[in-house]
Amino acid sequence: MMSLYRNLAVLLVLLTSGSSPPFILNAHALPTPIPPKQPRIMTPIEFDGDYDYYSSPSATPVLMYNSGPCQYNPCVENQEPCISLSERTGCLCPGVSGADQPPHAPQLQALVPVSDEGGSGKIEVQWCAPSSVVTGYRVLVKGSKSKPLEFGDTKRRGLLGSLEAGARVCVEAVNKAGHSIATEFSCQRYDPPDSSNQTLTGGVIGGGVAILLLLLLTVTAVILWKRRAANKGQTDPSEGLGNPSYTKDGKQ
Repeated sequence: MMSLYRNLAVLLVLLTSGSSPPFILNAHALPTPIPPKQPRIMTPIEFDGDYDYYSSPSATPVLMYNSGPCQYNPCVENQEPCISLSERTGCLCPGVSGADQPPHAPQLQALVPVSDEGGSGKIEVQWCAPSSVVTGYRVLVKGSKSKPLEFGDTKRRGLLGSLEAGARVCVEAVNKAGHSIATEFSCQRYDPPDSSNQTLTGGVIGGGVAILLLLLLTVTAVILWKRRAANKGQTDPSEGLGNPSYTKDGKQ
């Protein structure tokens, strides 16, 4: 009985002194559960320009909100991809679609005949990269049985063999999810410079021939008119037919 009173007295002293009982201290010492880490999401950020810019999921928050657009030109080859720049520096890429989606179509810039000795007779194809994750490019000629030419993701130009006038050339972007769909911007009709010059020369020659024919017809019409006028002037209307009943001396 005395031990019970002793315990109650000790408990009372602890309570009045502001100290916590041992079991309360142990409860506060228990570790607090850490909430699971939420994955970062590519969120659009408002920026001056024609595109919505996106930051990489792996970019640090400080860089993500303090950086501007990535220093990236989609038409220049052998560059670091924009998505890699974003992951490394936190810069912003214009609306980049992910690797789990087929890429957008690239833009075919030009089909340029090669004039140097090493590539004489070939055609250089030039294009710009789309705002997508790309692992490579394919250049193909519509209606041709030849195999499409393949190029790396940092390339922006490639050489084709000789092309016939009117051939349709297309560039496709490729990644693990598929390839881009051909559009009016990713395809172009090949028109050799010589064919346009020949057309212009033919038009000039045709116009010259038409002018010469017109002048010839005009000269011919003038000559005919003068001859007709001359023949008409040889007949004097004042003489009449004369009277056959009288002789030159006035005698019958």
